[in-house]
Parts: sequence; C-alpha cells; structure tokens
Amino acid sequence: MKNRPFFATSTAMVVAFATSAFAQVEDAAILETYANIAQAGYEDSLTSAQKLLAAVDSLVADPSDLTLQAAQVAWRAARVPYQQTEVFRFGNAIVDDWEGKVNAWPLDEGLIDYVDASYGGPTDENEIAVLNVVATPQFTLSGETIDATEITPALLSDTLHEADGVEANVATGYHAIEFLLWGQDLNGHAAGAGARPWTDYATGDDCTNGNCDRRGDYLRAASELLVSDLTWMAAQWDEDGAARQALLDDSKAGIDAILTGMGSLSYGEQAGERMRLGLMLNDPEEEHDCFSDNTHNSHYYDGLGIQNVYLGAYQRADGRLVEGPSLSDLISELDPVLDAEMRTKLSQTMLKLGRIKTAAEAGLSYDMMLERGNDAGEALVMGGVNALIDQTRTIERIVSVLGADGIEIEGSDSLDNPGAVFE
Repeated sequence: MKNRPFFATSTAMVVAFATSAFAQVEDAAILETYANIAQAGYEDSLTSAQKLLAAVDSLVADPSDLTLQAAQVAWRAARVPYQQTEVFRFGNAIVDDWEGKVNAWPLDEGLIDYVDASYGGPTDENEIAVLNVVATPQFTLSGETIDATEITPALLSDTLHEADGVEANVATGYHAIEFLLWGQDLNGHAAGAGARPWTDYATGDDCTNGNCDRRGDYLRAASELLVSDLTWMAAQWDEDGAARQALLDDSKAGIDAILTGMGSLSYGEQAGERMRLGLMLNDPEEEHDCFSDNTHNSHYYDGLGIQNVYLGAYQRADGRLVEGPSLSDLISELDPVLDAEMRTKLSQTMLKLGRIKTAAEAGLSYDMMLERGNDAGEALVMGGVNALIDQTRTIERIVSVLGADGIEIEGSDSLDNPGAVFE
C-alpha cells in the first residue's frame, strides 16, 4: 500500500466526564474488570501468535502448499483475539505507544519483498519504498551502510521499522507477516486475495522469485518479534504490570481511558479511517487486512472489543468467560434508559458488522464492496459506519451523564471534513 497516516487527528470531538462516586457500582471494580479483560485478551493474542510462529517454523522447515495454508489459517486465527484488544488503545498511553509495532498499516510492502512492476518505484515521500530487504543483504539508509546479511528481529525493529521516520515503512507486526504469507493482492476490486506460491519458500531449483531462504528468515524473525511484543504487552496487564497500575492508580483517569478508547475506536478510527475513507476513495488498498482479504473479520472483532468493554465480559479463546462489574452496570444505576440505549446501539453495530462479515464469507469480499457503483457493497459498509457513529453519540451522552472534565475522541477527515480527503 502507499503510505497514509495510520489515523487522522485533525478533528476531535470533546466530551466530558466527572466522578461516579455517588453510585453503588465502584469505579475501582469497573477498572479491575477492564484490566482483567485486557490481560486475557493480550494473553490470548500471545497464545495465538505462538501458534502462528510454530506454523511459520513448519512452513520454513518443510515448504509445501499444505504448510503455507496452515500458516495462513494460523494468521487469521491470531487476528481474532488481537482485534478485540484494539479498544485498549487511545486512552492507555502504554498501549497506544506500543501498538504501531504490531498492527501498523498501510505499508509500503516493497520495503520487504518483491512487488509487481505496477507498484512503482521510490517516491519523494519514501526513498526506500521498494528496497526489497529480502533481496538486498546490504543497503544504505540515511547515509549509513546497513549490513542485512542476517535478517533478525533486531534488524526489523531497530533499523527498518518506520525507517527514515516514514510511517509506511512497516517492517514488523501482523501486516508484514500477512504480506509474506499472501503476497500482494493484485485483483483490484475483483475477487481474490494475494496468491503467493509456497515455492517462494522452497529450496534449491524449486525456489521461485529468488532469495527463498532470506524470505523464510524474514518471516520467522517477524513472527518471533510478534511473540516477543505480545509477551511484553500481556505482562503490562499482570497484577503488578505498568498498564494495570496506571489505570488503577487514578480511578477518574481510568474511567476516562475506557470512554476514550470506546469512542475513538468507534468513531475516528473504525468508522472513519478504516471504513468511510476507503469507500470515499473507492480504493481496495484501504483495506485493513488487504493481502488476505480478512478485513471483514478485523472490523467485526474491533466492534466486538468495544462491546466487551462496555458490558464487562470477554469470552476467551478456550471458552472461559472473564466478566465483572462494568460501565454498563454503572450507567444502569444512573440512567437505565441510557444504558438500554447503549446496549441496543452496540447490538445494532454488531448486526451491521456481522452483515459485512457474512457477505464477505459468501463471496462479496470487502475490496469488492469498495468498488464505485457497487450499491450493495456501499450499503453494507455504510451500515457499519453509521452504526458506529450512532453508538459514539450515545457514548457522548454517557460521558455527559457522568460529568464535567474533558476527554477527547479521535476524529477523521472522512467524517468531519470530507473535502480535505481529496485536497
């Protein structure tokens, strides 16, 4: 993908919050549930990433169509718990500062590996957009000669990721791994995801597109790094973890974090940058999981993460339920009608995102929905967008009921200043 900021912050809605000490449901109990859900979500993400790493190891050790497909299945499964943790961004600085390591997008994939000639070459914005590290064991970066003979996690994280300060130089995380497993999706708005052959990891004369050993090294290094990064984040939500302690040390700021995360993911990030923007541009490159055609699932599980946090309940990958006192419990004491409204809005959002998911699984992939003139696709995407905006309005009303201090919900030009998108 050509680089675009991960999310726009040019417009924000300012809403307010004050103490809920007068309610029977205590803020501390709500925050404990929230932290427990975060810990469980990141632990599940870590477990699924470890399974992905094992599948990658099998692919690299014994390349075949079967082992490639198994690694792709493991990648898709790893997205399910991780997407449900995105609601912990925005309000929690520890998460937001870290998140770009594991889920940054869009990316200039030519930095990593070979791309089709139609991709183009270096640009004024990104001189290394087609560096192709897999094929380049030594290169110059910011005037310095880089020895990339050995592709390691450190090379990816410390040297390549966001190299030259360019956000599109994404060298790590889920989407770098996704590209290495699927390759480019060259179908435009037509059906079909990326079609990387398993022989891209083969040995000897069976190797296609060259440098199969280095491609395997990159894939393994990126997968190892993902496990390492998720191990670190899961630890931040342990009993003595920094993220949990920062949340619990100030109950007012903690409730702020919940509402900021819910509102910002609902509005600016998901409704705006991930959904409305792509539809405005009719650009399949604006898909969140563009190489694998998995965007419908990413949107669905993002929405589910917001619902989890409000209701104070998360179903773990092994079926166990993590639950406790919730923001919903608090609002139901203060304004039962408003709580019922929020629950209804969340259900409506999940219904609309579920329709996108169902349609994609039936053959109308998300990039097909983005095509200009596809009225059915536009209706599906805008159904999700409008539901997310609508639930954000209710989040604003919840904040108003709770009080006075200001919190900021991320905005998006696609929603707040559409003309700026085309400037």
